[in-house]
Amino acid sequence: MAAERDALEAEAVVREALPNALYRVELASGSRGSLVAHVAGDASLLRLLPGDRVFVEIAPYDAGRARIVRRG
Repeated sequence: MAAERDALEAEAVVREALPNALYRVELASGSRGSLVAHVAGDASLLRLLPGDRVFVEIAPYDAGRARIVRRG
């Protein structure tokens, strides 16, 4: 799909666990502040804690939301 190819992948750190399996993450570069992210696909069984390093895909159409694709 075209949307998956246009996504930007970046390293981030989990800052807070939110309700409904959402996480507040901060990019390692610190350039965009914090994003709200959800865990993608089969990785939804992951238990993430504040301080964990993860890789996120940021969609080009909504820079405030991301998808956690794997643990870093």
